[in-house]
Amino acid sequence: MADMEELQEQSVEELNELMRVRRSKMADIIGQGIEPFGRKYYVTNHAQDILEHYSDLEGATVRVAGRLMAVRGHGKASFAHIMDVSGKIQIYFRQDVMGESAYEQFHLLDIGDIIGVEGTVFRTQKGEISIKAANFEFLAKSLRPLPEKWHGLKDIETRYRQRYLDLIVNPEVRNNFILRSKIIKSIRNILDERGFLEVETPMMHPIAGGAAAKPFVTHHNALDMKLYLRIAPELYLKRLIVGGFEKVYELGRVFRNEGISIKHNPEFTMVELYQAYADYEDIMRLTEEVVAGVTREILGTAKITYLNQEIDLTPPWSRLTMTEAVKKYANVDFSTVASIDEARAIADKLGVKYEKKHGIGAILNIIFEEKAEEHLIQPTFIIGHPTEISPLAKRNKTNPDITDRFEAFIFAREIANGFSELNDPIDQEGRFSDQLAQRLAGDDEAHMMDEDYITALQYGLPPTGGLGIGIDRLVMFLTDSYSIRDVILFPHMRHKD
Repeated sequence: MADMEELQEQSVEELNELMRVRRSKMADIIGQGIEPFGRKYYVTNHAQDILEHYSDLEGATVRVAGRLMAVRGHGKASFAHIMDVSGKIQIYFRQDVMGESAYEQFHLLDIGDIIGVEGTVFRTQKGEISIKAANFEFLAKSLRPLPEKWHGLKDIETRYRQRYLDLIVNPEVRNNFILRSKIIKSIRNILDERGFLEVETPMMHPIAGGAAAKPFVTHHNALDMKLYLRIAPELYLKRLIVGGFEKVYELGRVFRNEGISIKHNPEFTMVELYQAYADYEDIMRLTEEVVAGVTREILGTAKITYLNQEIDLTPPWSRLTMTEAVKKYANVDFSTVASIDEARAIADKLGVKYEKKHGIGAILNIIFEEKAEEHLIQPTFIIGHPTEISPLAKRNKTNPDITDRFEAFIFAREIANGFSELNDPIDQEGRFSDQLAQRLAGDDEAHMMDEDYITALQYGLPPTGGLGIGIDRLVMFLTDSYSIRDVILFPHMRHKD
């Protein structure tokens, strides 16, 4: 323990010394009448543009800007690499080209400094496409050294807490977030092309609703009222369908005051959509078409490899009822269960924990989550959800104990949830009342009573299909990322002690 503390103290001392050296160089820069934190710089080309179009740019004068990532000097000539958003390119600095004064200023640069360079494009004797610098400008002095001698940042916690460092030294991370942006754009394009209208609904709700989750609570001073960060935009989007829109979607953040894991972040991104005159069958087809379509556009194929497992997203996806899945993977048949005592006995035999408040449907769902979910590696729709756990979904026409609902699973993770929307205001009010009773009994995730939503339904909600897709989990699959924190730029972390 003492050795570790000594190493940490030594590390801090070394860092402080390096920072003192950098500040001394900054003082020298200022002493020469140069701003160490520059102003606007006109850029003509990015690194990748020059590398890809060398035949057109050879001998041309270009202006690039980026972060200095490596330097090696040979007396009156030096090579350096700068990195911009597109990648790295080599810069060749020569005293006889730049002039003695400018070349001396070059030696005041540190790894991590941001500079602008003007020069001509050429290829070195070793064949590397480079820029022969005619001049350069200081744009931002880096007062802290990059981590681990600039060869990469491996510490997971530091990567998440200081994402800016992660992006600087791990180019593949930056590429994943560029891919995330393209995935979101692709989803929007597909929905727009299908006639969906993107809308915005409130993020602060007077009543938490639309999902079974514990909300974050805040207070509006001027109105003197409690507000909840939205756990889902569902009830507002369906109000728009009541109002006459037929296809709407919203892509944005939702907030759930729940645990953090490789699959969960309290603030995450969803796309929710609603289509009038459709049902859950239509929405299942839409789900697989959107996911497969985005994957093909981004990766060029509907087959992906996630954590060394090949997954084929090509429609149509497999389908199982929840009862079938439990029978297949837990070897118990809930289709014959007629009493809560039978359901509890099965759960006890399987070693699955449940609460006194749970009915047959809830126990079935718990068993599914613990015994069947882990086997759903290839894309699979689970249908036939119990009405007890689906307060916003329409009852099945032939079996009112289940709903016309689905959840889509990939690699044992739920990626989408959708259903034929419950549009009967009397049934909906009854189910809200049941949820309210559960809430009063201590279930913080049970739905609240939303009188205004009931009022909206009383004006008439056409038959409607709805869908929610977790964007972060989709990005995880398409970037082969182990944790949800790898695809969220600034994930939530505990305070440092």
